[in-house]
Order: sequence, then structure tokens, then C-alpha cells
Amino acid sequence: MNLLFLGDIVGRSGRDALIAALPGLRETLKLDFVVVNAENAASGFGLTPKIADDLFAAGADCVTLGDHAFDQKEMLAHIAAEPRILRPINYAKGAPGLGARLFEAPRGRRVFVAVALGRVFMSRPFDDPFSALESELRKYALGAGADAVILEIHAEATSEKMAVGCYFDGKASLVVGTHTHVPTADAMILPKGTAYQTDAGMCGDYDGVIGMEKTEPLRRFITGMPSGRFCPGEGPATISGVFVKTGPDGRALAVSPLRLGGRLANLVPEA
Repeated sequence: MNLLFLGDIVGRSGRDALIAALPGLRETLKLDFVVVNAENAASGFGLTPKIADDLFAAGADCVTLGDHAFDQKEMLAHIAAEPRILRPINYAKGAPGLGARLFEAPRGRRVFVAVALGRVFMSRPFDDPFSALESELRKYALGAGADAVILEIHAEATSEKMAVGCYFDGKASLVVGTHTHVPTADAMILPKGTAYQTDAGMCGDYDGVIGMEKTEPLRRFITGMPSGRFCPGEGPATISGVFVKTGPDGRALAVSPLRLGGRLANLVPEA
């Protein structure tokens, strides 16, 4: 299978660029399944039902969220009615929606997707992501219950993301990190066949501070005092993600970063 994971969408610039490019990427990369993190798609904070619908119409098969899952209050009801949107599996008890799901892909194949929040340096305490993910994988093991498995770890610490990759090596087609909005240069296949990248990067304007227009972040760093809210950058966006080709057993045969448009050096893998 050909799988594509796209990192955190930040604001209008990021989502407009992704919506414009995704149909073409599906065709040129011969994609079987696409996961998009839309954590910051709505003005930098959360997701709305309208934006989610636009992402699905453009070709996303699954949309994931993170610690801003319910910043937009409409999502409290919408996520319960839209099973293609996943919030973190180890979010607060009683949170609506799903944190993991088995999806149907072309030609009868099954793709299991799960997203978990990290705990290191995060502002709120969350349940253990390792045990939360492992519990779900018992139901949908790679090569048995699922033909491909995509695990997302939405976390601050690179060490915690790498630990998740090591722990689930051989049990997933891809383990990928999100949340820090900067693509890391460590896309690789781990020893037991799992593709891995510490952070997929963001789909947003890189001429700023992790997708935000630079004036307010700079003021806070320099003075320690806020004077306004963070606003997403409005310049040309770079679409960032990771592309994976899997074999018959669901493990990775090839992995490559994807970067398209905007300010970063572009890199589009071959199908």
C-alpha cells in the first residue's frame, strides 16, 4: 500500500494549500490511504465541521487531532457523528469520539489508525500513551486484524516520540510524531520494519514561529508579557508529511519525507 501522513495544518494558509494539492498528490503518488492532522486548522486552534468536510472532499481518509481537539466547541457534537475524525486515545475520560479506528481502504484492505498524546512537557496530565495504544493493537494486529497500521504520537519531547517508535517497531507500518510543527530529518525504517519520523512537520507558513505570525511570539519571548493572541501566518504554506510504501505483511518497504510549496526545500517522493 501507499500511505501518506500530513502534519499539523495551521490556519487558512495551511489548509488552502493542502486542499489544493491533495487531489494531485493522491494521483501522482498512487495513494491508498491519507491521514491528515488538523489540530490547528481553525485559526490556529482546533478544527471545525466545515473544515473537516473540506479536507475529506479533497481526499483525506482520516483526520486526527491533538491537545486542541475541542478548542472549537462545535467539535464536541460533530466528532461523535463523524467517525473519520480521531481525537487522542488517552484524552480525558468521557471525551466524545474515537481515538482509534479500523478503516476500509481500496480493494478490501484494512487500515488501523490511532493517535495518542505524549506526557512529557505537556500542560495537562494524560493517561499512558504506550498502554493505550497497545490495548487497541491487540484487537487489530498488523497482518492479522489490519493490513496497515498508522500510529501518531502527538507530543513535545522527541525522546518520548522515539520511545514510542522503538516500542511499536514491527507492530505498525508507520509511527509518526506531530505537535512541534518542525519536520525532523530522521525518516527511516526501524529494525523490525516500521517506518518512523519524529515529527512530520506542519502544513503552514514557515516564515514565522511554528506557523504563527512572528510579532506576538517574539514580543512574548523578549518581554515575557503578552499583548494579543497568536494568529496563524498568512504567507505561502509548505505542505509537510511522510510517505510510506508497505509490503504484503504491512511493514514498510520505503519511507520518505514530503515537502511541497512554501519556503522549505521541496521534496516529493516517487510512487
